[in-house]
Amino acid sequence: METENTLRRLKTVEGHLRGVIRMVEEDAYCIDVIRQIQAIEAALNKVSSQILENHLNSCVITAIQGSDRKERERVLKEITEVFEMSTKV
Repeated sequence: METENTLRRLKTVEGHLRGVIRMVEEDAYCIDVIRQIQAIEAALNKVSSQILENHLNSCVITAIQGSDRKERERVLKEITEVFEMSTKV
C-alpha cells in the first residue's frame, strides 16, 4: 500500500516535470515556471517525508530494539546524514 501511494505521487511529479519542460520549450513566463518548479519540489519533499516516516517506523525501530549495537549506531548515523543533507542548499 505504501509503495503504491509513493509510486502514484512520484508519477504525478513526473507529469508535472514534463509540463515544466514543455513550458520552458515554449518560452513560458519565468515566474510561472518557477512556481511550477516550487510545486514539484514541495511534492518531492512530501514523498521524501513519507518514505522517511515509513523507514523510521520500520527499519529504525527494528534496529533500535535489536541487540546489535553497531546496527543501532548505523541507522542513527544514516538519519543524521539524511537530516544534514536536507539542510544544505
